[in-house]
Parts: sequence; C-alpha cells; structure tokens
Amino acid sequence: MLAVVARLTNPCANQTEYKQFDFWVGEWVVTSEGQQVATSSIQRIVNSCIIFENYSQADGYLGKSFNFFDAHLHKWRQTWVDGTGFVSEFAGEFKDGAMRFEGESHLADGSKVLRHMTLFKLGTDRVRQLSEVSTDDGKTWRVNYDFIYTRKS
Repeated sequence: MLAVVARLTNPCANQTEYKQFDFWVGEWVVTSEGQQVATSSIQRIVNSCIIFENYSQADGYLGKSFNFFDAHLHKWRQTWVDGTGFVSEFAGEFKDGAMRFEGESHLADGSKVLRHMTLFKLGTDRVRQLSEVSTDDGKTWRVNYDFIYTRKS
C-alpha cells in the first residue's frame, strides 16, 4: 500500500519513465577529442521531476537545461538556454539504451536550425552526447559537437 501511495504522491521519484535519464545525473568533466572543454553538474530537482543541467566551459560559455518527462505526450523534453540568450527545444524518448532528442534552435539572424541530440550511456561513469544540425530542413546533417562526459571521482 505504501508503494502505491508513493507512486501517486511523488510520481517523478517513483515511476520508471521518470528515471530513464538518471544515467546523466552527476558531476562531470566534459571532453571533446580528448581535451577538456567544460564541466557539467546535473541534478534532480523539484521532487525529482526535473533533471537540471548546469554547463560551464573554460572559455566562459555557460548554459542550463531543464529536462523532464512529459506524461501527457509520453516524451522527454529539454529546453536549453545559454548565456547569450540562445535557445534550443527538444522532444524525444529513451530508446535502445540512449536518450534520443529532436528539436530546433533559432539563431540571432532569425533562421531555424534543426537538431538531433543523442545521449548514450557508456557505462556508469561515461556518457556520450552527440549533436547534429541541419540548415536545409533535414536534407543533410553534420556533427555540431561530440562530447564525452566522464564522472568526477
């Protein structure tokens, strides 16, 4: 009976769908091509309903994302905002061992960029984040970045 009450009163902490992205929660060193480019602190907040990312590059670039399971759409969603006001929005699902997002970003000139972003669980202490972009409405895609997150010890 207590388990049922917990699932109903705090679904984000007690239902399987809300835990699919837990592999990304933690304190991370972020590398690209073997070189450290950033750190990222990823936490569960608001009764475990939001996975909050606090990303910081050595060059001063900063960004934050809010990630959550939308029970009505049965999709994961992410909103990313950086220190320059750049915004990206994604929706996706956990499939084949990875969180797979699709979305778009809007550039300062008003143009739209389509995005694919996949986070692959590479074990308990490593995550790969691959971002791909299309500027021609999805006809062609190119790698935007390919990061490895390594859990801080």
